[in-house]
Amino acid sequence: MSDDKTFRPADFTAHLFDLDGVITPTAEVHMRAWAQMFGDFLAARGISEPYTDADYFAHVDGRPRYDGVRTFLTSRGIELPEGQDSDPGDQTAGSETVRGLGNRKNDLVLTLIRTEGVTPYPGTVRYLDALPAGSRLAIVSSSRNAEEVLRGAGLRDRFEFVVDGNVAAAEGLPGKPSPDTFQHAAALLGVPTTASVVYEDAVSGVRAGAAGDFGAVIGVDRGVGVDTLAGAGATVVVQDLEELA
Repeated sequence: MSDDKTFRPADFTAHLFDLDGVITPTAEVHMRAWAQMFGDFLAARGISEPYTDADYFAHVDGRPRYDGVRTFLTSRGIELPEGQDSDPGDQTAGSETVRGLGNRKNDLVLTLIRTEGVTPYPGTVRYLDALPAGSRLAIVSSSRNAEEVLRGAGLRDRFEFVVDGNVAAAEGLPGKPSPDTFQHAAALLGVPTTASVVYEDAVSGVRAGAAGDFGAVIGVDRGVGVDTLAGAGATVVVQDLEELA
């Protein structure tokens, strides 16, 4: 644990979990899909500067899919038309849009999930098992595949609500680092934000939790770094949620 602050799960009624990197290691799948999609895109344009893991953490991690595309392209000075949600995810001329690239990345993620499966972090499952009776649980994820991932991991029935990218789009909620999706989850549970705790592994997600009036923000360090998560506003940073059980 990053400091000596005492965190007691029993002090909170609602527990709001990011999915990728907190519940399941699908963040690794997303990283691979982003790397393949952007790598192919840059190569096709003859751009020699490669896409790297540093680009993922700086521009993509934790953001809604299309926001991640826009942010990365802006960092390289590349402009593309926005396109439509229905733009094809294949490598055709019609897919050279922000949304086409995002859809291409999503197709790669679904292929990896369906061929390789999803296994939740054992420490997270033990933490879920250890939460006090009566705890209210929700998932807050930028992914539009959260329901499928949770079912694949055998955990869907653990959570009352899933506020994912589909819900955010339908409700007109801005994505992380805005706190709106976490606040929406707390409202669905009928629990004040001050009685809710946010669990996040991404800088943008921690910032979202810190921007809302939440009782605590737990940073889960899966590689971003303790100091970075603490600097983004995490109350406590752990390597694994089992440390809090």
